[in-house]
Amino acid sequence: AYSIIAPMVRFFSIVKLLQLTSPLKGQKCSQGQFPLTQNVTVIEGETATLTCRVDQNDNTSLQWSNPAQQTLYFDDKKALRDNRIELLRATWHELTIRVTDVSLSDEGQYTCSLFTMPVKTSKAFLTVLGVPETPQISGFISPVMEGDRMELTCKTSGSKPAADIRWYKNEKEVKDVKYLKEEDANRKTFTVSSTMNLKADRSDDGATISCRVDHESLNSKPQIAKQVLEIHYIPSVKIIPSTLWPEEGQSITLICESKGKPLPDPVLWTKDGGELPDPERMVVNGRELVINFLNKTDNGTYRCEAENSIGISIAEYVLIIHDPNALPGQTGPDHALIGGIVAVVVFVTLCSIILLGRYLARHKGTYLTNEAKGAEDAPDADTAIINAEGSQVNAEEKKEYFI
Repeated sequence: AYSIIAPMVRFFSIVKLLQLTSPLKGQKCSQGQFPLTQNVTVIEGETATLTCRVDQNDNTSLQWSNPAQQTLYFDDKKALRDNRIELLRATWHELTIRVTDVSLSDEGQYTCSLFTMPVKTSKAFLTVLGVPETPQISGFISPVMEGDRMELTCKTSGSKPAADIRWYKNEKEVKDVKYLKEEDANRKTFTVSSTMNLKADRSDDGATISCRVDHESLNSKPQIAKQVLEIHYIPSVKIIPSTLWPEEGQSITLICESKGKPLPDPVLWTKDGGELPDPERMVVNGRELVINFLNKTDNGTYRCEAENSIGISIAEYVLIIHDPNALPGQTGPDHALIGGIVAVVVFVTLCSIILLGRYLARHKGTYLTNEAKGAEDAPDADTAIINAEGSQVNAEEKKEYFI
């Protein structure tokens, strides 16, 4: 509302205009004079400063008015009763006022008027930024079972213009999200929400989910809401031996390494599907199985079983006891070598039989041929052979003689 001096301000304004237009005063209209202003952006609750300047002014009044065209100051005279509005400087060349504790309703176009003839004006738009409220994450119910899906929603209200929301898992931004904004018509502010879907995995246990709100009113200091994930999952189990070459007479420790959430109960050790056969030498110490004075009877499959409220997991280890006199890698006769030797022997035997058979067949053919050649004058087969061989000798002698 106007103050009680508002009518006086109007009266002085009319008098000033009459002075500017009166020919009796001999004053001329100031040429080239023009008020200069700048747009202002301020955060809700802070202070806005509005300045109007004139480079050349021959004692002409300046006036600030608000978006509703209510006079705020006429020169150094306050016209509107509002304790938030104060005068900072009032001269013939400048009129500067400030508005403290700015509200969203203060936003709009402010006018600086220079009372020449005609009156010259300059506009300055005051933008008021609405600060977003601290974001909240909803939809998380702890703990979450591995494999289940989570739908997390981050929400903030009161931003103007609408704030931006981003999701992060640890330090990595999550891109696949849904964004929604709703405007409050009364305050002209926005309520912004964003939803992220995530499938629970054991690798995410202890991960930090962050919802970050960015807005120009926050001066590069985003508002962040965080949620630490708690994922429950079935144990994972593996057996780690203390040595890879267990020998007779030595000892070995089998470590059952189990991870799960909740933490698994004490592990259960078995051998070949039954209880440990020699409790005196096979000592269970928490998650460790210690076997002393190893011998061949300890060979077999050892099983470690871990259980929590989610389920049971097992791991197996095959134990083979080695002879201390054997070199690593020599666990018995070299069957490949023996097989090679047998193959060579068989091959040589077959070759010998084939060669012997060919020799006998060839010798028999020669005997029959000689028998036929000496059979004419021989009383028996032996005589025929001798006669045939003699004929060959004579033939060779004759052949040599003629040569």
